[in-house]
Amino acid sequence: LGFADDVQHEIVDAFIARKYLDDAVLAEQIVYAGSTRKGQGRRAIALALSTRGIDRDVANAAMAELPDDDDERALEFARTKANSLSRLEPDVALRRLMGQLARRGFSGSIARTAAQQALREVGRPRFH
Repeated sequence: LGFADDVQHEIVDAFIARKYLDDAVLAEQIVYAGSTRKGQGRRAIALALSTRGIDRDVANAAMAELPDDDDERALEFARTKANSLSRLEPDVALRRLMGQLARRGFSGSIARTAAQQALREVGRPRFH
């Protein structure tokens, strides 16, 4: 953009001082947004960190702060979707809900358990 080198260095130094260019801060924000706002599982959050080019050690440190509550987040998401699937055949509803959970980054076993429980809660007889 035609800025002198010293001006560029001043801008970068100011950004670093304000933590605008801090990968650890960015990683924490991605983990927080993924787990609370987006309801994502660990795999999806890890992928988001990797996609953003966050160093593996920094990403691991941020992921270590993530509570181990994938089961609860998966069930919470499944509950929001289960009612809309109640008109489908039981196998189809289960498959679709498990697919939605998998796309959010939940493991297969967590997705199956959450989907089955959520479908039971909306009164699907096959899942009692």
